[in-house]
Amino acid sequence: MRTAVLGAVFLAVGLVAFLTGVLTGPELVVLVERVAPVLGFVVALTIVAELAAEAGLFAWLARTCSRFAGGRVVVLWLLVVVLAVLCTVFLSLDTTAVLLTPVVVLVARHAGLPVMPFALTTVWLANCASMLLPVSNLTNLLALGQLGSPAPLAFAALVAPAAAVGIVVPVAAIGVRYRRQLAGRFAPPEPDEADDPVLFRVAALVTALLVPALVSGVEVWIPAAVAAAVLVVAFAVRRPAVLRPGMVPWSTLLFAGGLFVVVEAAHSLGLADLLGSVVGGGDSLPDLLRLAGGGAAAANLANNLPAYLALEPVAGSPLRLVALLIGVNIGCLVTPWASLATLLWHSRLTAMGVEVSWPRVILGGLAVAAVAVPLAVLALVVVP
Repeated sequence: MRTAVLGAVFLAVGLVAFLTGVLTGPELVVLVERVAPVLGFVVALTIVAELAAEAGLFAWLARTCSRFAGGRVVVLWLLVVVLAVLCTVFLSLDTTAVLLTPVVVLVARHAGLPVMPFALTTVWLANCASMLLPVSNLTNLLALGQLGSPAPLAFAALVAPAAAVGIVVPVAAIGVRYRRQLAGRFAPPEPDEADDPVLFRVAALVTALLVPALVSGVEVWIPAAVAAAVLVVAFAVRRPAVLRPGMVPWSTLLFAGGLFVVVEAAHSLGLADLLGSVVGGGDSLPDLLRLAGGGAAAANLANNLPAYLALEPVAGSPLRLVALLIGVNIGCLVTPWASLATLLWHSRLTAMGVEVSWPRVILGGLAVAAVAVPLAVLALVVVP
């Protein structure tokens, strides 16, 4: 609800900017042409994720991880790491935060294990593992045009060293911090059948086909929309009560749309010149560290989406754009509002009665970001 209110406020500010001439009609048209496919992808993928969860796909994956762990907590945790990384990379960080978090919490509870090592793994990897593909993060999709619209695999090749650091550092931090809790054993859960085997198989097939389609080079909103349409039809036939307007992330769309308009108006007023004096220019290691650090600071002060939009005009080169993505993606671990994924994660935990000690989460996130961001920038420069 707060997200929707903020989005409405941002849109109102944008309307004022348009009426006063700060933002022109042609500028708005260009903005819509750029962001409409991105927001369409968000809608389609959210519907796919929600319906796949309703079909029992994510719960099945979690139970499968529990059985394959063989009763060893550390193996279960490592399987959760793999699941969180794959979900984030191919289905976006918000999917991991919204749908994987409750599944992981239930798995931990059913096994009699502490929840926080698994919950923290989910949210940190939702943010830090979101570098590798354009679909992994909304900021990556926004950066595509500035990078020359590379194919997904070309994008992955450009960011791979930084993406690897973004995965390894938080995993290592959790492994060290919770080494005692991860050293025990647990009783694996009993196998469970899906409520509707037909819907389960359809969801599994659609998701399996969607993953390679998203990295095929086709504009990502197209396969996502096709996958969403197939699942909607399947549920309309077998479980129509599940289909509801609330599946569309209206508040997220309002929030993102409002941010786009406000930042565009701010750029018309000279925001880029002001920020350029703060984060500097150049492609040397110190220059890239300065930009990534500025992106991380802006993300934690406001949110990673406006942070990226505000700093994009002063990036200026592929290396600087990736450094900015490192800052806003990997660096947004400190404050609860630094990314929408973290807010969604906390909302799910609260609904399940899981208490979060924010001072500990903030300090842990600060430590991880302080190590991961400069190491990711270093990897970007050093690794060919």
